[in-house]
Amino acid sequence: MKKIIEKATKWLSAPFDRDTQQEIKQLIDTESPELTDRFYKNIAFGTGGMRGMMGAGINRINKYTLGKATQGLSNYLKKEYNQQKISIAIAYDCRKNSDFFGQLVAEVFSANDIQVFLFEDLRPTPELSFAVRHLNCQAGVVITASHNPPAYNGYKVYWNDGGQIVPPQDQEIIQEVEKLAFEEINFEAQPELIKKIGQEIDDEFIKAAVANSDFGAENRNNVKIVFTALHGTSATIVPSALQQAGFNQVHLVEAQSTPDGNFPTVNSPNPEEPAALKMAMELAEEVGADILIGTDPDCDRLGIAVRDLEGNMKLLNGNQTMCLMTDFLLKKWQEQGRLNGNQFVGSTIVSTSLIQKIATHYGVETKLGLTGFKWIAKMIREFEGKKQFIGGGEESFGYLVGDFVRDKDAVTATLLACEIASCFKSEGSSIYQELINLYITNGFYKEQLVSFVKEGKDGAAEIYKMMSNYREQPLKQLIGSKVKYFYDYESSTKVDLQTQEVSKIELPKSNVLIFETIDGTKVAIRPSGTEPKIKFYMSVKEKLSNIKEYNKIDSLLSKKIEQICKEMKLTK
Repeated sequence: MKKIIEKATKWLSAPFDRDTQQEIKQLIDTESPELTDRFYKNIAFGTGGMRGMMGAGINRINKYTLGKATQGLSNYLKKEYNQQKISIAIAYDCRKNSDFFGQLVAEVFSANDIQVFLFEDLRPTPELSFAVRHLNCQAGVVITASHNPPAYNGYKVYWNDGGQIVPPQDQEIIQEVEKLAFEEINFEAQPELIKKIGQEIDDEFIKAAVANSDFGAENRNNVKIVFTALHGTSATIVPSALQQAGFNQVHLVEAQSTPDGNFPTVNSPNPEEPAALKMAMELAEEVGADILIGTDPDCDRLGIAVRDLEGNMKLLNGNQTMCLMTDFLLKKWQEQGRLNGNQFVGSTIVSTSLIQKIATHYGVETKLGLTGFKWIAKMIREFEGKKQFIGGGEESFGYLVGDFVRDKDAVTATLLACEIASCFKSEGSSIYQELINLYITNGFYKEQLVSFVKEGKDGAAEIYKMMSNYREQPLKQLIGSKVKYFYDYESSTKVDLQTQEVSKIELPKSNVLIFETIDGTKVAIRPSGTEPKIKFYMSVKEKLSNIKEYNKIDSLLSKKIEQICKEMKLTK
């Protein structure tokens, strides 16, 4: 505790402002247990950039931690682009203080002689990725905490290709940041270097999104759509994009269409959670919608619900959505004669293996990366000019169509989902029916995510202990099937537990463990890079002969997942 007090005491004088000093002094005077969480570590970049709760302290998002990150990034950019003119694009979402933080970050960059293109108001994260490329910037920043609770905010850094930074750049930037004292942040803005951007970029972005999602649906008016922005940035652009794409039967959840960082109508603005889409579900029933779509606050993730075989609205999971979208894209590319063996799709190591089966069916390669969409962006960059990227996604409700954006893009994915719904409806089918057809062709894969929140210093220690236990004592079997492969991405090893043969994993090191049994059952375990959570990804599969067996096999797979949870003692 002595070290914590020493760190905190430094925040009781300059360069920290009076409000910050008073906030920290109160925590010290009241001996608040929160003080430890605020000062036991520096807030750092993870799989989704820098993200955390807002407030004073080194483990919080505030004027000084963001200022320090921006000063460090400025120093790094100047080293990388020695004597060259540097420009950067900045966007922010609907969260509390996002507009203030966006302006603050712009001012620090300008103070370092960097040209800034700052969006005039909140905008979706994928539009920032687009703007970096469109404006030929050297980097980009977006202020967002994605789908985290209202108390959070964050800072994502993008490079000149429009993708998030990846190793070794992220660590090199961190090193620049850690060299700095807070006193070294240059807050002396040069207003003439800050240019506001908006409608012109919107128009170009929407134009590109429409073009990348247009596969010739004959009658887009035949599909009824319910859309909710969940109080986020998509309200600024998705309705216009849908209209320009020719979807006119769009019903908005009006109570959730006004951007609001308090997210007043939901406990969590996360489209992965069914409760977040409750109001949209009710509207879908009221208007007889074919498809429902909800996006998270910064509009990079989307949740989709469609009519099942009994006509009830059913929420698809991220794995199902990415499989449907990938199959549709590949089928259309094949029909257009565009597949020549030089294309690929992207996915992640914790996403469904069905994506590889689908791609193989069309003779297309699947490239797998670590968790986080920045790894898919890295694939695109590495193979640019050599192999063509068609689309890709991850289980956490993110998808990217084409390479004009280099991050998951709920704007274009929303348009594509509506295009798919329209095409299938015109053909006398439906999204749900085509999902089952995918299972019949490729095997019925079912996945489920189980996660546990472990907050603070003690929570971090508990997560570390859990990962160590699974690493040191690997699972031997799951639901009666022997574990054949044990993947440890931190040691870059794949072990065949039957033969003890060890092979190397050719991916960057990451704290992820995967167990795969003889019958194809898989469990992946990893700490979240953006939240105080440990996550367990379950995947089971069975053959599905025909649509009549769907409910029976679906129930069987659900029971298998339940059994895995019992065996691993993961029941909450």
